[in-house]
Amino acid sequence: MASDFSTFDEVTRGAVSVETEEELKKKLAKSKAEDQPLRVKLGVDPTNPQLHIGHAVPLRKLRQFQDAGHLAVLIIGDYTAVVGDPSGRDKTRPTLTHDQCREHAQDYLQQVWKILDQDRTELHWNGDWFREMSFLDVIGLCGRTTVARQLERDDFQKRYTGGHPISVHEFIYPLMQAWDSVQVKADIELGGTDQTFNLLLGRDLMRQEDQEAQVCITLPLLVGTDGSKKMSKTYGNSIGISDPPQEIYGKTMSIPDEAMRDYFLLASDLTIPQIDETLAGPPRDAKGCLARALVRLYHGEDEAQSAEENFKKIFSQGEIPEQMDEYIVPPTDLEDGKMWIVKLVVDAGLVEKNNEARRNIEGGGVRIDEVRVEDSRGLVEIRDGMVLQVGKRKFRRIRFD
Repeated sequence: MASDFSTFDEVTRGAVSVETEEELKKKLAKSKAEDQPLRVKLGVDPTNPQLHIGHAVPLRKLRQFQDAGHLAVLIIGDYTAVVGDPSGRDKTRPTLTHDQCREHAQDYLQQVWKILDQDRTELHWNGDWFREMSFLDVIGLCGRTTVARQLERDDFQKRYTGGHPISVHEFIYPLMQAWDSVQVKADIELGGTDQTFNLLLGRDLMRQEDQEAQVCITLPLLVGTDGSKKMSKTYGNSIGISDPPQEIYGKTMSIPDEAMRDYFLLASDLTIPQIDETLAGPPRDAKGCLARALVRLYHGEDEAQSAEENFKKIFSQGEIPEQMDEYIVPPTDLEDGKMWIVKLVVDAGLVEKNNEARRNIEGGGVRIDEVRVEDSRGLVEIRDGMVLQVGKRKFRRIRFD
């Protein structure tokens, strides 16, 4: 079952902490001796349907355990997502409806299977056990910890001392995540450093249920392409695993040099010796290697080579790429065959808001068929097949019926 790949050094690559290392070594040795796979848990809340490579860090670690012969236990938090994870928040997170969570989860899972082997994954929804709990059961769960223990969490402590409100339901979230571990009898749980408290609480509840406590492996939060904040679509610094190959390549080439080692270590499939050798060379070459590696992971080798060729054409030779996404203009948006340029840029998905479109136009960053657009208030004639460009690497071919 477990191959030689199932070593302590391999499965802890990139980890921030292991609680505890000795327990993990014992579990791995026992697993190999008894030819019995370990149950490695990862819980995810489908609060957003789009996965980025920061989300992929624990998923890739889970795949590493799969490749070592162990069982991936993936829990979709359709009930924890309704409560809302308070981690890293200075105020209560807006809640989602259960229907919204289930809808997000369908898109989420399609992306997850790009990383995990679906046939070797045990999938659960934590609503399967939480919806069966009575109000008395919930009270009993809450009685398993104290307010003083909850306030040991960094984010709760900061909010409390800073005078920011903490809703009672937020205290329940760590208990719910911990109870998931009891339900699936996890041997190991993976999570980001912002989940440390929740993972350790799982150890407590498992002991209370006379189960062997899970080992907790925490992983770093990947910094975004801006090199400062954690990767998040909200901050506009994310690389989506479903982004087109050219976008993944281009965004990767924009990350700061000092962030490259973490990206290589946490987001790529290169070995440590390969990473060291690559980073010893010129930074631009190393970044190209990283960009190819990320595109290859999610789109394949052919797309990686194509994305690199297109990038070189755009940046080295100033050419328009041969392949790009298309946007079909609805006839109802046209006025005498024309359209407001700001609306076109936003609707084509090249920026998110009108103000951002205006800034790009006024800064000379918007072109149509390589001709700069000067007036953010103007209408532009829509021609089938014309190329709309924002900045150096965002392109759309415009179509209409």
